[in-house]
Amino acid sequence: MIQASEITALVLAGGRGSRMGGVDKGLQNFNGTPLALQALLRLQMQQGGLIGDLMVNANRNLSAYEAFGSPVWPDTLSDYAGPLAGFLTGLERCETPYLLTVPCDSPLFPLDLAQRLAQAFDDDSTEIAMAAAREDDGQLRTQPVFCLMRVQLLESLVAFTQAGGRKIDRWTDQHRTVVVPFDRPGDDPKAFFNTNTLAELHALEKP
Repeated sequence: MIQASEITALVLAGGRGSRMGGVDKGLQNFNGTPLALQALLRLQMQQGGLIGDLMVNANRNLSAYEAFGSPVWPDTLSDYAGPLAGFLTGLERCETPYLLTVPCDSPLFPLDLAQRLAQAFDDDSTEIAMAAAREDDGQLRTQPVFCLMRVQLLESLVAFTQAGGRKIDRWTDQHRTVVVPFDRPGDDPKAFFNTNTLAELHALEKP
């Protein structure tokens, strides 16, 4: 059982934003609020009181991210190595037993995300819980950047990335990973929609 404040939550905002024309994605506004700040606010609103600390992973405009009030840590891997580099940074800096990762570009992620992922750890053998959601074709697909993991996995991830590994699922497949579906009646079908372009971001703002 995960107890109150045992989770550190990390907002992943370290990408190049190449599909958004190279802009810093986490600083783009969603309904008037920068995406990374929107993510931090939703993490603060998480049900269950399981989240203690908040952090941001960013690789540029660090002072802008620091203005949001949480510690900001750049990748320890070079060359914008992807979300797994953010996982690594988070595990290195995490001072609680568990790390939750969320991307900065899915501004509607569920307010019970931490609580439902944490339930997977009622089984002591669970090492990682990963969200999954139904897409337009009805298929349930994993959302690998929405992960709750034990901080003891740091050594494993260091070894994986030092060997050149960069794919999240290749690493999580090495561990006892539980997929948690977010497809109950009432779950927002847009909860895990990630905005890769400014057009997608503006479209998601509309009610």
